Amino acid sequence: MNLIDLGDADGNRCVVRVTGRYQPGVPAGHDILHADVLVSASFVDARLELYILRQDLDTWQHDLTRLAPGKGATIGGDRGLSLDFFMHENRTLALMVQDPDRMSLALGIAPQETWIQDHHQRLDQVRETWPSEVVGTGPTTYEWNSNRRA
Repeated sequence: MNLIDLGDADGNRCVVRVTGRYQPGVPAGHDILHADVLVSASFVDARLELYILRQDLDTWQHDLTRLAPGKGATIGGDRGLSLDFFMHENRTLALMVQDPDRMSLALGIAPQETWIQDHHQRLDQVRETWPSEVVGTGPTTYEWNSNRRA
């Protein structure tokens, strides 16, 4: 399921495809989502891995809600791969893909006008498909929450 799917007429594209839970059935890793990041342009065709925490989804939602010219949105972070989007005055996006182990690249994308609304819907679909089912009860202690699907 695509959490992010941005592309333009020039063939520049970034897709973040959530493939499932990182460690299903293991409380410490159950709510972490695994995703493939696909980035393509005339000069690159890359496939990278991203592990998405619940707070990453919250940050992505917050950033999307506030995104406007001169502002940015981020997913990922200091754990490895990060994707940073910056909106220019003409509403095109500059995308910085930074993977400390592999590469850093900048890509310009001119998405459709409705991409932000579309991505809010994508975020809702990911949350519905893989709801949070674990509660942290201590710094390294987890248990199933009472709303867990059987």
